[in-house]
Amino acid sequence: MHQEHQNSQNSTYRIAYLDCFAGISGDMFLAALLDSGLEPEILHQAVAALNLNASLKVETVDRSGIASTKVHVLVNDAPADEPHQHPHTEQHTESRSLSTIRTLIQSSSLGSAVQQTAIHTFELLGASEARIHNVDIESIHFHEVGAHDAIVDIVAAAAGIHALNDRALADTGQPLRWHCSAINVGGGMVQCAHGLLPVPAPATADLLRNLPTYSAHLQKELVTPTGAAILRTLTPTFGPQPPMRVTAIGYGAGTRNPKEIPNVLRLSIGEANAEEQDTITILETALDDLSPQVIAYVAEQALTLGALDVMLTPVQMKKGRPGTLITILSRHANAPALQHLLLTETTTLGIRIRQERRITLDRTHTTVTTPYGPIRIKLGSREGNILNAAPEFEDCRTAATAHHVPVKQVLQAATAAYLQTQ
Repeated sequence: MHQEHQNSQNSTYRIAYLDCFAGISGDMFLAALLDSGLEPEILHQAVAALNLNASLKVETVDRSGIASTKVHVLVNDAPADEPHQHPHTEQHTESRSLSTIRTLIQSSSLGSAVQQTAIHTFELLGASEARIHNVDIESIHFHEVGAHDAIVDIVAAAAGIHALNDRALADTGQPLRWHCSAINVGGGMVQCAHGLLPVPAPATADLLRNLPTYSAHLQKELVTPTGAAILRTLTPTFGPQPPMRVTAIGYGAGTRNPKEIPNVLRLSIGEANAEEQDTITILETALDDLSPQVIAYVAEQALTLGALDVMLTPVQMKKGRPGTLITILSRHANAPALQHLLLTETTTLGIRIRQERRITLDRTHTTVTTPYGPIRIKLGSREGNILNAAPEFEDCRTAATAHHVPVKQVLQAATAAYLQTQ
């Protein structure tokens, strides 16, 4: 048994892959966690710890012939419907500000890591609303029922995320790595507190900024603000499912049951071999006759198609012509799509392809508290020794925007807070 665990730590790590072909919401994420094997008690205990007189009702439903798990958030034994409850800036006698919600979570009996993740997710949600309405983040208020629903979804999601990560660490010695498909946002219009708004709703669109999205199949809202905020918190790697041996599959059902597509979020959990994953494909071509605008577009598309990285290097080509060397780092599974991209979108007549081994640090996150809210610190370690630590820039940018301070000020505060913990 000892030898088996040791080999697992040295050779494998665990992957969780979200397939968002029907979008994502908070309750769909919780349901997918449960359907993939997470113990329900983990989520029930997290909700009970809030002392909000809220609970989860779990049932099995049919979505286009797929047996799926549906989670209902109950407040005072009545259902709270997330898709129809959106944050707003109007003053309301039964509304909660972000600071009130932050205090509520901090005063609960939840573990500190779960609290920090939940608070960070709520701050992402509030910061997007603040940007949309051009107000201070503390001016954002949530309807009483909507706040209950969002708090329950976000806190339970944080508890589930940490439970899966703890299990991965115990089984493989490596943190859980999240991956995600491109996100179907749906289409049409949605009724919000301010009237009819286009899908995705403005706050959702802001949360999905720079993430790969598309609109297909349904003229309905498929991604809710809570679902988008959870994705932002996970910071997954986007692209096709990476090579993995899938051991568990969960289907989290949405409220509607349309004929066009199964309204479910699919979560696949499995293991990958570290040795296989550390061999990558390099695609390279040099161009001296292509517009810089097209080159920039190709680089963006390559990342959307799952490239690990894209580098653009100025080079001097034959006859003294200035050119650009495009270098794409890719997993083996994504290489064909990236080859097609280069051959169809550029003027190249050929691509150099090679396999290379690489050594990478183990990547994990910790969260520090700053005057501008929780900021995640990305850690790079090897054999248990932390070699690199850096604040997540997107967290710092969000906090800087919300508090109207320079982003470098937030970066410095986060770095100082992390150093104080060492």
